Amino acid sequence: MPNPSAARDRAQQLSEQLHKHNIAYYVHDNPSIPDAEYDRLLRELQNLENTYPELKTADSPTQKVGAAALSSFTQVTHRVPMLSLDNAFSEDEMQAFEKRIFDRLKDQTALAFSCEPKLDGLAVSIVYENGVLVQAATRGDGTVGENITENVRTIANVPLRLDNAVTFPQRLEVRGEVFISKAGFENLNATQKDKGEKVFANPRNAAAGSLRQLDSRITAKRPLKFYAYSFGEASADASLAATHSERLAQLNQWGLPLCPDIATTTGIQGCIDYYQLILQKRQALPYDIDGVVFKVNDIDIQQRLGFVARAPRWAIAQKFPAQEETTQLLDVEFQVGRTGAITPVAKLEPVFVGGVTVSNATLHNQDEIDRLGVCIGDTVIVRRAGDVIPQIVSVVLEHRPENASKIQFPVCCPVCDSTLVRIEGEAVIRCTSGLICQAQRKQAIKHFASRKALDIDGLGDKIVDQLVDANLISTPADLFGISIAQLIGLERMAEKSASNLITALESAKTTSLAKFLYALGIREVGETTAQNLAAHFLTLEAIKEADLEALIEVQDVGNIVAEHVVNFFSAQHNVDVVDALIEAGINWPVIEKLDTDKPLPLLDKVFVLTGTLAAMSRSDAKLLLQQQGAKVTGSVSAKTDVLIAGEAAGSKLTKAQALNIDIWDEAALLSFFNENQIDLS
Repeated sequence: MPNPSAARDRAQQLSEQLHKHNIAYYVHDNPSIPDAEYDRLLRELQNLENTYPELKTADSPTQKVGAAALSSFTQVTHRVPMLSLDNAFSEDEMQAFEKRIFDRLKDQTALAFSCEPKLDGLAVSIVYENGVLVQAATRGDGTVGENITENVRTIANVPLRLDNAVTFPQRLEVRGEVFISKAGFENLNATQKDKGEKVFANPRNAAAGSLRQLDSRITAKRPLKFYAYSFGEASADASLAATHSERLAQLNQWGLPLCPDIATTTGIQGCIDYYQLILQKRQALPYDIDGVVFKVNDIDIQQRLGFVARAPRWAIAQKFPAQEETTQLLDVEFQVGRTGAITPVAKLEPVFVGGVTVSNATLHNQDEIDRLGVCIGDTVIVRRAGDVIPQIVSVVLEHRPENASKIQFPVCCPVCDSTLVRIEGEAVIRCTSGLICQAQRKQAIKHFASRKALDIDGLGDKIVDQLVDANLISTPADLFGISIAQLIGLERMAEKSASNLITALESAKTTSLAKFLYALGIREVGETTAQNLAAHFLTLEAIKEADLEALIEVQDVGNIVAEHVVNFFSAQHNVDVVDALIEAGINWPVIEKLDTDKPLPLLDKVFVLTGTLAAMSRSDAKLLLQQQGAKVTGSVSAKTDVLIAGEAAGSKLTKAQALNIDIWDEAALLSFFNENQIDLS
């Protein structure tokens, strides 16, 4: 063994080398030596420190292995409060955020923003004095957190000492996120399962549990990582950059790791585009995120904007719509839809997820129940994405109770007790009773009266429910036989309202063949398919008599749709309802046969509609464009050929302008229709 003086020199040399190798490996993702060589150097330093304990320092690379268990966590008061962020959940809210900034600055100049994925982990504060890590704490309540210094020391990519090759502040507080990568989480759970120990529900829970261990030796075995995202404070000697993004670069120069997906952009539209980019990449990212954080990049402007309550005015988190929580499946009920589809609905222990309290979730069908292997009584993970119906995505089998029971799918309709059938090739089980099933009657009539169908003004869902429940109507045709006296007997229906509804029913009798077909609610026959059927066959009689071969010749009509149309008009009770509707006075203009040899002027062109049109609804404009061969989509991209911008067009118009996409106003759209002799009636 070397003498104490030589050992001290060698220990310092090894510490410097290992420190640089750590930065190369963990911060820059560019290892400078093989793992075996790193291990050899680390073992040599460990041996020296074991022989000469006085050589062991707080910032030694050997100190990442964990120390003895702590009796408790002490409290740490943050010198600069760790504030939370306001949230945005839509483009409108992002634009409102920008407007608030403009109003406060009294300046409309587009601002630069730093864009950062919002890691789903735990916020921590790490303090360095003279380049050495001296303290780490949780966020806590924003003012007081828990001292987790010993645990943070064990995190592989957290430097115990800043890189002395560059100048850093004498005192530096770094804020960032501790998390576990997706791969690390899978490996951790596999290890836990092999050891017969509890597995974690998600990476965030695993990170939280690992970081708050009283025994830092346990923390050292967990695959924790850290990404820095801001300063808390820096001493007066610091020479800090003028923008947030440049300050992040400074942190990286000093040896602190950054998220590789950070970026800068200009204006809120740039932020929205970045959000969409990260949202598309979300599943492929190696770590979990629940949104994106945007910060005004200019530090001077940040200081001018200041703070409100517990959040900065210059930053916002735009959250992703999908969120998950765990709860218990209490029971399953079976609902009957408009087309007779039987949908199993999970009754849940209420849980707050996706911004609302959820007590019901869809299980879709029997195949999905089998795939999940879910039982009543199970602990389940529920996901709610935006306005999509909440759904069960997985089962926590480890929490299955002994009294869990298998879900039994009914063999008869839960409403009318008719036989249930499952068509070959379909996952859905359906009631066979058609319009005699009360559940289907209500939904069929509501669909018939809806805006895109016959558009019967004043015939809302509650009125339909009352009419059916009172046995005043049982099919859509019965609507045209009800009287003012019958309507006045309904709840909240006065004489004037009743008279208006009768007038609306009379008005709705004049429609189009396409809307009439759509209103019938034939399976798979939406607006476009109904329009194509009407344009191809010209008359209702021709459609009723068409066989599978004739139907398949229609644009966008395949075997399944053709079979549904044939089955609908093969059922006598459906034909009876259609005949009753015609007898009640439903009519439409005669359709003239189109010149099939005439080329479609918009064939393969991609259109997007935005804003409000005065001459027609956007759905009508969409159908007319599709008849001319256009493909109408909902979002602007580089593949868009034309954007039609009505009144109050918003971010889609801005994006189209940025992409140099051809833009039509409503006058240009109407001019196109006129030039091509397209009937707008």
